[in-house]
Amino acid sequence: MKNPCSYRADASYEWKAVTLLALGFGLVSIDRFMIMPLFPVIMKDLNLNYQDLGLITGVLSVTWGISSLFTGKLSDRFGHRAIIVPAVILFSLLAGFSGLANGLLSLMLIRAVIGAAEGAFTPASIVATLDVSKPSRHGLNLGIQQAAMPLFGLALAPILVTQLLHVVAWHWVFVMVMVPGLIVGLLLHKVLRNTDSTEAAEHTMTHDATSHRWTDIFTSRNVSLNILGMMCWLTVLVVLGAFLPNYLLDYMGLSLEQMGFVLSAIGFGGAAGTILLPCLSDRIGRKPVMILSVIGGVASLYLLINIGADTTRLFAALFFTVFFDFGLICLTVGPSTTESVPARLMSTASGFVVGIGEIFGGGIAPSLAGYVAHNHGIQYTLILAIGAMATGLLITLAIKETAPVRTAAVLKTT
Repeated sequence: MKNPCSYRADASYEWKAVTLLALGFGLVSIDRFMIMPLFPVIMKDLNLNYQDLGLITGVLSVTWGISSLFTGKLSDRFGHRAIIVPAVILFSLLAGFSGLANGLLSLMLIRAVIGAAEGAFTPASIVATLDVSKPSRHGLNLGIQQAAMPLFGLALAPILVTQLLHVVAWHWVFVMVMVPGLIVGLLLHKVLRNTDSTEAAEHTMTHDATSHRWTDIFTSRNVSLNILGMMCWLTVLVVLGAFLPNYLLDYMGLSLEQMGFVLSAIGFGGAAGTILLPCLSDRIGRKPVMILSVIGGVASLYLLINIGADTTRLFAALFFTVFFDFGLICLTVGPSTTESVPARLMSTASGFVVGIGEIFGGGIAPSLAGYVAHNHGIQYTLILAIGAMATGLLITLAIKETAPVRTAAVLKTT
């Protein structure tokens, strides 16, 4: 077996590709999450309720998940570039169409198609990021790429969106995201290139570049475990992202500006966790970081539930909740899955983890939370989140270590 440290990456191309892939994922996040801080305004304009919010959030997650299941396999067959570039252009155009919605049905339809385009981008971009990276920088580079999601969509977007509402109607806020998406799509078309399967094999534990059936992804127990884990982590993220704005406004009694400030903790905490925790896993291993993150996530959610209407303390508790949750998401869809399978199955494996996790954790969970909020009170949605995070502890305990620094050390002793 080859030494995982023998790989030599093209540093200039690595930097350019990771930067553009990060910007692309940041735009995905803006398109997906900007509707959440806008929803208190949209629901009044279109006469919607909490359960409608769950449906709108859930339909995007379901189509995202279904798309990831199939396009991951297409990416392995035709190359990630053929999937990534069209997906960026498509979801950028569709995001602007969200502003044309005049009711629940039209909004759900538009968001469903956006979810399909963004679901195609996600697994292909994860593997593309790993393919351009030196193995010892898998966690760091993927963390940088994935950190764009919370930073753009959950940190900056809530603040920007709530301020823009003082200047323009919510319809125009959606339209404004199209141009940067088209620019990034053009740059990815010029810069990004596909990776040879032999070279891509250097990014896995097996270093296997041969052809396989797609079902061979399940020969690694990490794939099945990470599918279950993704359901848990996405339940936490989607429930918080979808219902926390109205929880803070309607239940906690905060103002619109205070809500935007507190909600931005999802982005800042998520960005920090997505970079720091995968980077730490490059040094001490994926499994110990994931176990510690679950424990930290449960503790932070407990504090969030029991804090009153103190914006500073709410911000801090929410920051650490998503710090751990986003770190878990990044490690689950990235290194812990892709390092476990042969090179020609990396996108397929990541697509299954993302796809099934999105369908159940991102699709069913918000619908259930919407029912709970509508019939029993929005404050009870946070109980669903803490239960999902606690369930994840059993999953992380069974994960097999994949970090090159740990697997290389095992090889030296055998």
